[in-house]
Amino acid sequence: MDIKGLDYNTQRTKLIMSEYGREIQKMVEYACDLPTKEERLKCAQTIIQQMETKNPQLRDNPGYEQTLWDHLYLMSHRELDIDWPYDVSEADKILSKPQPMKLPDNEIRLRHYGHLVEELLERLKEMPAGEERDELVKITANQMKRDLMMWGHGSMDDERVANDLARFTDGVIQLDLNHFKFDKVVMTEEVKSKKKKK
Repeated sequence: MDIKGLDYNTQRTKLIMSEYGREIQKMVEYACDLPTKEERLKCAQTIIQQMETKNPQLRDNPGYEQTLWDHLYLMSHRELDIDWPYDVSEADKILSKPQPMKLPDNEIRLRHYGHLVEELLERLKEMPAGEERDELVKITANQMKRDLMMWGHGSMDDERVANDLARFTDGVIQLDLNHFKFDKVVMTEEVKSKKKKK
């Protein structure tokens, strides 16, 4: 639908830096069209003041003036011909996206426990019986219980932890629930709200 006088954002050109808004973008375009370098520089300084007003949290960062001038350079499509008071040659780095993070090569079998608990279970299989293994069993079992609470919508069954511990260590670790004491696990508000939704 095309109604005369209505200007929709979907029909406008995309903003380079949306945090400053369309009015600042228009000012930058106006500054690019001014005839002399002096006029363009004076206009650019005024735009920088407006940009600082629009995005005041930048003032908390050291060297924020450099950032503002970099933003102005980018918003002008690198076409504003002035004697820049700051070096804007590095400005393009602002718009560059970081490389995607590499995911682990191996697949996580126990999603609700996670990769680190999987590693602990593998280590427990190979450890000789003793005080060090008992301490690692305690740490692993308590972490498994916390994970179950988070991903099991508040379910933290001690028997399930004991069964999983035995199953995933190929029977090497047998948790005696009559003697083993889990740490007290406090249910967070996030988990409580998840439980209520079910």
